[in-house]
Amino acid sequence: MNESNDEAAREPRVLRVPRMGLVLLVGVSGSGKSTFAARHFEPTQVIGSDFCRGMVSDDENDQTATSDAFALLGTIVDIRLRRGLLTVVDATNVQRGAREHLIRIAKDNNVLTTAIVLDVPEALARERNRVRPDRDFGDHVIRRQRRDLTGGIKRMAREGVRRVYVLRGQEEIDAVRIELERPWPDRTELTGPFDIVGDVHGCRSELESLLAELGYELRRDGEGRPVGARHPQGRTAVFVGDLVDRGPDSPGVLRLVMGMVADGDALCVPGNHENKLVRYLRSGKGRLTHGLAETVEQLGRESEEFRARVLDFCDGLVSHLLLDGGRLVVAHAGLKEEYHGRASGRVRSFALYGETTGETDEFGLPVRLPWARDYRGRAMVVYGHVPTNRAEWLNRTICLDTGCVFGGRLTALRYPEREIVDVDAERTWYEPVRPLVDNPPERDEGGAGQVIDINDVGLGDQGSGLFVETAHGTVRADAESTMAALEVMSRFAVDPRWLVYLPPTMAPAPTAADPGLLEHPDEAFASYRSSGVGQVICEEKHMGSRAVAVLCRDEAAAERRFVPGELGTVYTRTGRPFFRDPAVQDEVVRRLRQAVTDAGLWDRLGTDWVALDGEMLPWSAKARSLIREQYASVGAAARASLPAAAAALAAAAERGVDVGGLAETTARRTEQTEAFSAVYRRYSWETEGADGLRYAPFMLLASEGREYGEADHLWHMGVAEQLAGTGGMVSTTRYRVVDTTDPDACAAAAAWWREMVDRGGEGMVVKPLLGARAKGRKGLAQPGLKVRGPEYLRIVYGPDYTDPERIAVLKDRKLGRKSGLAMREHKLGLEALARQAAGEPLWRVHEPVFAVLALETEPVDPRL
Repeated sequence: MNESNDEAAREPRVLRVPRMGLVLLVGVSGSGKSTFAARHFEPTQVIGSDFCRGMVSDDENDQTATSDAFALLGTIVDIRLRRGLLTVVDATNVQRGAREHLIRIAKDNNVLTTAIVLDVPEALARERNRVRPDRDFGDHVIRRQRRDLTGGIKRMAREGVRRVYVLRGQEEIDAVRIELERPWPDRTELTGPFDIVGDVHGCRSELESLLAELGYELRRDGEGRPVGARHPQGRTAVFVGDLVDRGPDSPGVLRLVMGMVADGDALCVPGNHENKLVRYLRSGKGRLTHGLAETVEQLGRESEEFRARVLDFCDGLVSHLLLDGGRLVVAHAGLKEEYHGRASGRVRSFALYGETTGETDEFGLPVRLPWARDYRGRAMVVYGHVPTNRAEWLNRTICLDTGCVFGGRLTALRYPEREIVDVDAERTWYEPVRPLVDNPPERDEGGAGQVIDINDVGLGDQGSGLFVETAHGTVRADAESTMAALEVMSRFAVDPRWLVYLPPTMAPAPTAADPGLLEHPDEAFASYRSSGVGQVICEEKHMGSRAVAVLCRDEAAAERRFVPGELGTVYTRTGRPFFRDPAVQDEVVRRLRQAVTDAGLWDRLGTDWVALDGEMLPWSAKARSLIREQYASVGAAARASLPAAAAALAAAAERGVDVGGLAETTARRTEQTEAFSAVYRRYSWETEGADGLRYAPFMLLASEGREYGEADHLWHMGVAEQLAGTGGMVSTTRYRVVDTTDPDACAAAAAWWREMVDRGGEGMVVKPLLGARAKGRKGLAQPGLKVRGPEYLRIVYGPDYTDPERIAVLKDRKLGRKSGLAMREHKLGLEALARQAAGEPLWRVHEPVFAVLALETEPVDPRL
């Protein structure tokens, strides 16, 4: 018996501490707080008053710096708690004023406070302080601190400390173990799939029908009552609260849901109606309004044991649930991002009731603030509480209360599929105070009726720069670039609802080893080979202008997804309208839509819209003024001046002046200028409206619910050939597949390149065959390397760039910055398409799109 007691005494006492919260170490000077903190917590988790005193005065014992030290300590604690980090304060904390300040910071950040009191004998504390040269204060200080400690222990709970652990004596202090608890709402380990069910309000029969529609198999008791339901594929139901009140069978709903939760087949959060029911069941008192009277009457026919189970169940529900690694939040009335995973009265109140103004509307109901309209969180928030006619998305949030008890529907959301499943109410069980209405226009996620401005798409607060998290790492655009892009986006871009993607810039191949060339395919093949990419596709590079085409099958698709009254758009790689004349734009869109229709792509892809990336030809269709002002003027000036110079030099030579070298240079300049002019003339032809325009697509970017970055480039070329085969304005792109490890294949491809450029072609683009998401040894592969011909490069670097002395200088072009920019923009483009395919809200798609535009303003040699 004694041996057993001794064994139990040696077991460590477990102190449970929230993993996200504030811990106050409380004790007199010399009680061992720093030693305790070092033993049980990470160094970065502990903030000491001595450390802060040293930071503001260079002397940890300078008592004159105490006020500033605690101001610094409070700032650090506030920042850490705001970021959701466990924070331990190593200070005496024996005085109420010092604790109150820190407890208030914890409350402001909606986390819990735990106090760990180290209560050692006064004599031990005095002894420890005497052997420390930095503790030269008298024993009276210890006595005063101990009086404050003794009087404060009982008050701490009233001050707002959630848990107070008192460890008396060194032996008890040494025999403890800290156990970090996850926040109550944190169920991030549960990944689903889930079926999230909206407000039931006592409609048991409709709930049974909905569960059956979702595929659940009901379990009944001996009286035929449903007491559980399980999905054969292991899906989990999640109830958003308001199970009770107003409807015909609140006990039946509770019996079913409680059984599912007990069996592990469901999760549940409380609604405001469960909260009111708990208060009534505890006290037997309360206002029997808003359907509570019906529930109380129905529960009165149940057993006392059942009512006790209901009280325990409803009282134990956590304010909200954080699921699927934090990607999904379920709360009855919704939840702002800063409240996700937090625990406080403020968080619980918001989750149950939402945010109100304190006013009532003409129906006597609370006026609620539209939190979802301003939501910019990364988690999807699913909620109920406010009945509407339809469940619709807004900024990654969706309300599933579709007023079943009021004669509407009972609605569920399949997650992660994002599918809506609903059943009609069997009848109107309770007359609504306020008629059900459609959700306001801004609920339409990026589609019809949404008023668009920069703030709506989440781009109005980027003065400090922009950080975009992508599947391939974080990409940053600095503040200066971001503000410049903001100007372009707000003033010159197409309607933002069309902007699903901006193409990345393209890096040139590494500088050619051939002394007479800047670019050659061999270096592109070697670059991919060294990065672990074995197969590439070489695509003819059209001399046109990059153009993204977004096309809708019909007006219904445009109204649902993009812009009412428009059937598509074509925009440049910086998001501007490709054509100034709206009539030309409309005709081009019409012809491209017709090509998609004739190719049968709408049905084959199962979509009513597509986005294409390609080149619009001729180059002069977009760059007419550039050709006239920058290129043609050079040729005209040369043709006017060089013959005169040649004549003057010839006359000088006749007079015996040695001008041979200069005359040779002038003759060479004349040849180079004619070659320069011949290049841009090849890429210019007359067009009349849409007549004469050609579009050469090389990638199908996205369609409804899908993006095609995983498809290899042969598949994309196949789609382009189908479109070109309709006989419309779509052109094909020549290509060939090359094994970078096969010297003969590389040589044949280089010969093909030489043949193209010798006939006046611009060159080719070399891409990983496996597609836009292809990877090499170090991660994502460069999406493409352009290899331009020597004659085309004349219009980039000037007519005389092939002179040996000039080309020698140009070979040191510093390509690293351009390659890095291309890769960052490529990551952003893939992220935009992924968010688009996932059905994320407009501002989330625009974040990486806008970042591409910002990066385009960075200073990089435009000739590369």
